Amino acid sequence: MGLLDVFRGIKRPDSDAPVLPADQVRAAILAINRPTAPFIIREGGDDEPDLIAEWRVVDAEWRQVFAKAGLTKAFRVKMRLDPDNAEVRAVDEEWAVKWAQGIPKFSAAAFRGRKVEHQWSSQAAFTERGELGVVYKYRFNPGEMKKPIKKAVTGSGWMWRGVAFAKL
Repeated sequence: MGLLDVFRGIKRPDSDAPVLPADQVRAAILAINRPTAPFIIREGGDDEPDLIAEWRVVDAEWRQVFAKAGLTKAFRVKMRLDPDNAEVRAVDEEWAVKWAQGIPKFSAAAFRGRKVEHQWSSQAAFTERGELGVVYKYRFNPGEMKKPIKKAVTGSGWMWRGVAFAKL
């Protein structure tokens, strides 16, 4: 581990981790997907990077959860696999979200780089039993999405490199 790796957004694999081929790294990252996660990891399109992980803000099943939670930011991680260097380069993107009748509206204000942030909320009200209690609680943080991806990458013998201004 390099002295400045944390500040440079680098997560190195264990020295004993075998370096897997790119298709197995891609499969390991995509295997993180599950229906109960508030994010999805998908293949990139023609003009997109190799993989994209993002909050399911526009997914019909999740939209109401995000709207009720009052989520104010949409988050995405774009990833490019570099088999020559056995690394995944990643950039974080964020947009402001406003809700109108349960439909997300994304603003032009955006962020690109590396992001560490947490957003949480809970709401107390009278429950069905007539007692005061927590009726809604949520936590969305980019680490919830990025931590399992980094683990899949480094477990495959590859390095995770977060980029801010460099080429993805």
